[in-house]
Amino acid sequence: MTSPVSYERKGSIAVVTADNPPVNALGQAVRQGLVDAVERAAGDDAVKAVVIRCAGRTFFAGADIREFGKPPLDPPLRRVHEVITECPKPVVAAIHGTALGGGFETALACHYRIAVPSAKVGTPEVNLGILPGAGGTQRLPRLVGVENALELVVFGRPVGAKQALAMGAIDEIAKGDLEADAIAYAERLVAEGAPLRKVSDLPIEKTPEVEAAIARYRERIARERRGFFAPQRCIDAVEAAVTLPFEEGMARERELFNECMANPQSRAQRYAFFAEREAGSVPGIGKQTPIREIRAVAVIGAGTMGGGIAMNFADIGLPVTIVEASDEALERGLGVVRRNYESAARKARITAAEVDARMALITGVTDYQAVADADLIIEAVYEDMALKKDIFGTLDAVAKEGAILATNTSTLDVDEIAAVTGRPGDVIGLHFFSPANVMRLLEIVRGAKTTEDVIATAMKMAKKIGKVGVLSGVCYGFIGNRMLDVYAREAELMLLEGATPARIDKALYDFGMAMGPFAMFDLAGVDVAWKTRESHRDRAPKDPSYYHIGDLLAEMGRHGQKVGRGYYKYEEGSRTPIPDPEVEALIRSEAQKLGIEQREVDDTEIVARCLYPMINEGARILEEGIALRPGDIDTVWINGYGFPVYRGGPMFYGGEVGLDKVLAAIETYRERYGERFWTPSPLLEKLAKAGKTFAQWKDV
Repeated sequence: MTSPVSYERKGSIAVVTADNPPVNALGQAVRQGLVDAVERAAGDDAVKAVVIRCAGRTFFAGADIREFGKPPLDPPLRRVHEVITECPKPVVAAIHGTALGGGFETALACHYRIAVPSAKVGTPEVNLGILPGAGGTQRLPRLVGVENALELVVFGRPVGAKQALAMGAIDEIAKGDLEADAIAYAERLVAEGAPLRKVSDLPIEKTPEVEAAIARYRERIARERRGFFAPQRCIDAVEAAVTLPFEEGMARERELFNECMANPQSRAQRYAFFAEREAGSVPGIGKQTPIREIRAVAVIGAGTMGGGIAMNFADIGLPVTIVEASDEALERGLGVVRRNYESAARKARITAAEVDARMALITGVTDYQAVADADLIIEAVYEDMALKKDIFGTLDAVAKEGAILATNTSTLDVDEIAAVTGRPGDVIGLHFFSPANVMRLLEIVRGAKTTEDVIATAMKMAKKIGKVGVLSGVCYGFIGNRMLDVYAREAELMLLEGATPARIDKALYDFGMAMGPFAMFDLAGVDVAWKTRESHRDRAPKDPSYYHIGDLLAEMGRHGQKVGRGYYKYEEGSRTPIPDPEVEALIRSEAQKLGIEQREVDDTEIVARCLYPMINEGARILEEGIALRPGDIDTVWINGYGFPVYRGGPMFYGGEVGLDKVLAAIETYRERYGERFWTPSPLLEKLAKAGKTFAQWKDV
């Protein structure tokens, strides 16, 4: 078999080129090819220096994650790095695209590094629940300093070439052709008699400042990466670089890497990584599917959601027209958008000039005729079917042929909305999550008549605006809100049974959720959820306990943070929820009226009662074909609802618990509470009885 690594001598410089598309992953054949090529250069008297580069669109973008969890194949990446580092001639890494993970570690093993201006380098392994395992945690602190190394390793965010140069991670930025500049740089190093700068030999000191930085990052991680296993091990590994000789530090890094690999969190995070990637694949839609060009966008509604949606498109340079019913509403909405951009500028995320440039792309109008030339029109008004149908009737009359008409509905029937138009094939659901300019998830809802090119365009557009697009079929609440309904329903019922809002929220927060359901309702607006339930009363269970407390609070005007009281109370100007004795007394009183005897509800029951119905509902969503795969459901919940990625999502979590245990619990609750909410999904029953997980859902 031909090696993916080639060797060519250009004058006195050996050029070693890896060509392993699509991202030059460091698989076994590449690793062996690098060892062979560098050893050949070391033994070639005509060679004075070596350049390691990659063909295609990027430098080594990381290890071959298909090899994770499998028996190791020789040579290991550490052996490759030893050969590079011990080469008696200068070795230069020539970086373009992204040098990530094992790719960046390979560059660090070289004596010198040059990169194109657009290159990025980094160690994202922590996002997979692991740490750099081929010397990254030991070489980086020696090269860029402990604090820079901690930032790179612990948070896993890549940096651009300019920042990498400033911190010392690279030595040169190419001004022209990378290969030519790398060869010239290598020739200059030879001419100047530059030393073989082995990063492993660079000095590193344990100073009070270094110890303070390590302590500071431990505190920061406890705050910002609550519940995660790998980040603290990343800090341990960097600390080992400070306290141990290089080889002992490498051994400690390997121990910590193995600890992470053996931890269930890494398995969950690796699963979530692949699930998110797979969510972009839709059967029957591929490269051959035509894409509609989106050059101009219109948004109907300048409220919080509409303004946030508009920002997504202005951020990528597309002109956006926002339509509102009145000049006052328009002015208010555009003011919020400007303040959002100005806030980003104050945090140095964009410049003042970019604020003006993006605002210049957003035009506000009160006349629907202004959207006649838009390629994509997104309706973003509140959840009222009659209003949405009226708007789509108007859009059908004014929009040009071929325009995509999208609704941002979070629960309503996309097919019913599409039916008022003469072009249902052009209608699709684009469910953005609030705040729309921040949240990564975009549920893309395929109607019964939505055409394939509209779906393909929506999936591509999601990626372009930095969203994770997940396809859903049409049903109440689609994937996310349909499951949220059963999750929050049980939380509400447990209030009546004796658990307080604070107790339930804490149990789920400690499980890893970004926030508990009642803090979430207060943030989003207790009245918002109530209005949604009101519009769907025909499908609600005829049970007086169903969202009983939430409905009462909404009717009492306790609408959440925006009015200073909801399930909790809030001090003026504060978002910190404070348990409210008035609400707790109301709950006790209502439980008594409904004949519900209150008791102690422990944390284990709270978590099971909230999560197991979600898993059961997710199984129904799969059975009905609403979601394409279990991973899509998990991707929705991780990116849109704050489910902890280190637990993999509700469907993966069900498999970790054991679907037999989930089913047994559901059957126990059915005996206790009856059939109303506790009927197992046939798919869940089949998988549990077969000893399988949702990964094998098509095998039963």
